[in-house]
Amino acid sequence: MKKPLLPVFLFFITFALSAQYDPKALEILEAMSKKYRTVPSFEASFSYILTNDVEKINEEFKGKMTVKGDKYKLVLPEQEVVNNGTTIWTYLPDAKEVNIDKFDPGSEDLNPSKFYDIYKKGFKYLYLEDKTEGGVLCEVVDLVPEKKDAQYYKVRMNIVKKDKSIQSWTMFDKAGNRYKYLITKFNTALKVDDAFFTFDTSKYPGVEVIDLR
Repeated sequence: MKKPLLPVFLFFITFALSAQYDPKALEILEAMSKKYRTVPSFEASFSYILTNDVEKINEEFKGKMTVKGDKYKLVLPEQEVVNNGTTIWTYLPDAKEVNIDKFDPGSEDLNPSKFYDIYKKGFKYLYLEDKTEGGVLCEVVDLVPEKKDAQYYKVRMNIVKKDKSIQSWTMFDKAGNRYKYLITKFNTALKVDDAFFTFDTSKYPGVEVIDLR
């Protein structure tokens, strides 16, 4: 006697839906988001690690980001990105040039001021496991873009189980590159003026200004 296929089919449909929009993952992400949304401003130091097993790439850099609402300043060894919520400046010290452009809030680029909210639009999410990283117990959640042509096919977040802060996140692209950001220092006890999030060209003599607005 053949078993009916409908129950089996429904089982796999239900499983697929739960894997795509996992309620446990959502609960973790919501708690994490709530934590960061209550912080007026913060400064985070981080390690930025690029690896590619095929190309045998393993590079590590240090960086810092300062965030206040929709504004942010991101400092990396080869570039500095400043965003005041409407205008974005990308400064390249080696080239002695700064590119100025309008900031597009709808852009799919990962925004340092909204990294804790990226799961809310355009992503499926799945809880994987509890895992210890750097001596800290974390809840591991994968974010998978809904669009097949997205720049990254997966973002893996390690969220501290105790206080729902972000320990690290890793972006995986289709070329086999993994970009890991590991938070090494997090400071919420700071006051920063809005002027901090504007790039003042007068402080950079000889810089070439390329206005793309």
